[in-house]
Amino acid sequence: MTLDGVMQAPGRTDEDRRGGFAHGGWAAARMDSVLGEVTKESMASSASLLFGRITYEGFASFWPKQQDNPFTEVLNSTQKYVASRTLNEPLPWENSTLLRGDAAEAVGRLKKTMAKDMVILGSGELIQSLMTHRLIDRFVLMIHPVVLGTGRRLFVEGGALSTFRLVDTKPTTTGVVIATYELAADK
Repeated sequence: MTLDGVMQAPGRTDEDRRGGFAHGGWAAARMDSVLGEVTKESMASSASLLFGRITYEGFASFWPKQQDNPFTEVLNSTQKYVASRTLNEPLPWENSTLLRGDAAEAVGRLKKTMAKDMVILGSGELIQSLMTHRLIDRFVLMIHPVVLGTGRRLFVEGGALSTFRLVDTKPTTTGVVIATYELAADK
């Protein structure tokens, strides 16, 4: 996300133009070995990935076609869960399962069966819904030294009140700060 909280379209210029967003691809120039290593560790420690529909469709149209990229095989082989009321099975990307009905209820049930973490990539609307039900235990935020002034934000006005505690920070060579927060007990 950016310093002003925007998470929309970090990877590609054409990734997500909703609302006339014209700043797509803002994160690409700041990728370095530190970000790559943190991403790789996160994927290796997770049992599965969780997506909202829009992020899933973007990933599914891009990643299976990539070659000579260390993330392609991991993304293709990892179990993916997709929260959507509009998609139908079969989903196009291998190892993808549609979560039917209310996303928070479906994710809550799924979390009870998992021995390892689920990682959510992107999927801002899904994250906001899950936060309301206290279903997110940890955030790994990659905070980029950019202010866009416009775009979809991760934490929206009127969102769920939550308190987190900082458990780790890592700076990258490009000025990105990777901050890991865990849900704090209610006080």
